[in-house]
Amino acid sequence: MDVAPEDCERILTALGFTVSKSDPWQVDVPSWRPDVEGKADLVEEIARIVGFDHLPTATLPLMKAVETPKLTTSQDRRGLARRTLAARGMLEAVTWSFTDVKYAKLFMSENKLRSQGLIVTNPISSDLGVMRTSMLPNLIAALQRNADRGRNDLALFEVAPIYAGDQPDEHINAAAGVRLSNPARHWQGASARVDVFTVKSDAVAALEAAGAPVASLQTNADAPDWYHPGRSGVLCLGPAMPLAYFGEAHPRILKAMDVDGPVFAFEVALDMIPAGKAKATKTKPALDASEFLPLTRDFAFVVDEDVTAEAVLKAVRGAEKKLIAGVSLFDVYQGKGVPEGKKSLAVEVTLQPRDRTLTDEEIEAAGRRIIAQVEKATGGSLRA
Repeated sequence: MDVAPEDCERILTALGFTVSKSDPWQVDVPSWRPDVEGKADLVEEIARIVGFDHLPTATLPLMKAVETPKLTTSQDRRGLARRTLAARGMLEAVTWSFTDVKYAKLFMSENKLRSQGLIVTNPISSDLGVMRTSMLPNLIAALQRNADRGRNDLALFEVAPIYAGDQPDEHINAAAGVRLSNPARHWQGASARVDVFTVKSDAVAALEAAGAPVASLQTNADAPDWYHPGRSGVLCLGPAMPLAYFGEAHPRILKAMDVDGPVFAFEVALDMIPAGKAKATKTKPALDASEFLPLTRDFAFVVDEDVTAEAVLKAVRGAEKKLIAGVSLFDVYQGKGVPEGKKSLAVEVTLQPRDRTLTDEEIEAAGRRIIAQVEKATGGSLRA
């Protein structure tokens, strides 16, 4: 901003400054202006009186655009998992990366802890003597501390590293959560209690947020021994790639930790999720919506007791991949009308037409293909 010297002198003098026109100018500051300490303050005083709106605007030089993502894939996954679990009503906890040796031995043998270098030589506390191999011990202990103070209906989660060894590549980023369900009584009825399927939904939600192909997940019952057998499961991509464990904590674990159960928990290995395929373009795909109303059909299949519901659902999805928009299990029945050693699984199938309204003949044909596919895949039959 170009200001004439006589205007500078006039402004400073009017503000109480004494100006001596030597080279350079000597300016005495009035006693009531202790905020003025240097020549920059004098420039500011002149600009303030002339008006900051007279300052010319200038655009900063453009810097080279950042071509790589600001966050790594691991950071993205942790952030998305954290937000998803919080949105499901869970509270985030931040616990130590260490845990008590007596609790750690419930999840890994002492010999293995020593061989993998996880026992701390000089711990900061007697109850923080080993690097955690799971976040569950600290989270379960936090649940009990809250329950002792009246919080009997609490859900906690944590997204942080766990340790399989003392080497840098043996640190695994994971998400884990625990739920203690003792809903308060209410005249409208108590809230629904937590069960195994609640924590399974938590694990699936975290996996989906982190980019796992949830449609390809398989479920089996080979959960670690700190989960209750028969009330737990594993979510995996094939038998050699487990991504998450979920279920009810084993009573042996709760008794050793002096915790009032039941406690339901899940663990998700975020770093084990395979990387997605690179997209050819950053452009979002077109909206895949249909202007035709969907329709639903119910099917009940009689299958052997050892046939899982997942096998039936997978068979139904494979019968009409383009037409079927959703499949859900809504009933499991054993008893009168179902032969011994069998069970009835009832599913709801949503059919979504794309280019025209389906005729009755097309709907019936789709139903026959679904029945045939389930019979072929599971050996079951349509319940009469």
